Amino acid sequence: MTVRAGERVATSDNPPQRWAALGVLCLSLLVISIDNSILNVALPTLVRDLGATPSELQWIVDTYILVFAGFLLTSGSLGDRFGRKRVLTAGLVIFGVASGAAALAQTPLQLMVARGVLGIGAALIMPATLSIVVDVFPDPSERRRAIAYWSLMNAAGSFVGPLTGGTLLRYFDWNAIFLVNIPVVIIALVLGHVVLPRSRDPESARFDLLGALLSTGALAMVLWAIIEAPSNGWLTASTL
Repeated sequence: MTVRAGERVATSDNPPQRWAALGVLCLSLLVISIDNSILNVALPTLVRDLGATPSELQWIVDTYILVFAGFLLTSGSLGDRFGRKRVLTAGLVIFGVASGAAALAQTPLQLMVARGVLGIGAALIMPATLSIVVDVFPDPSERRRAIAYWSLMNAAGSFVGPLTGGTLLRYFDWNAIFLVNIPVVIIALVLGHVVLPRSRDPESARFDLLGALLSTGALAMVLWAIIEAPSNGWLTASTL
């Protein structure tokens, strides 16, 4: 194990373990990127089973992206301060629990809330995976390859999600598109405990909780106006 000056960073000198760690990180990233698109194929089913309105469907889809984007701006600093492996583990646990809650939802509102918690877990996972990739691969050429694989997994979710969702809906109820996350999260947690190193940056800036809340709130208001304006009116006081 080697330690870089200025940081408490552990990197493995064992090449197979480095690539095994990358596999765990890519798996963690893939499951959250799939959740961006897997729900789209289930929208007609949600109308039938949960009685969701068009506006509620829009919120069910966008709540995940909204919370994810809002907290992503500042969640990376959590890993620097408290440990990237620890934050990744917390994100996976939150994501797995929220997936179970989403699968058990009985109303559109319950599903929206569960999707929002999924977004929090995803916001913790994504920056932690990239930070660990950078730490585990100190060699510039290997690091470029590792980041390329990481980027590929992030992009793969956009087309793997609908394919996975369509396949699951062919044989199971809509709940399956959330339940499938749980075994993947468990696998990532177990393997990550074995192969991922611990790293942190003790000189990192403090976590900007207020900034995260303000940015998420601002995005929420803009999104609410766009979604609700067709029914409320573009020039009404609530929209403006």
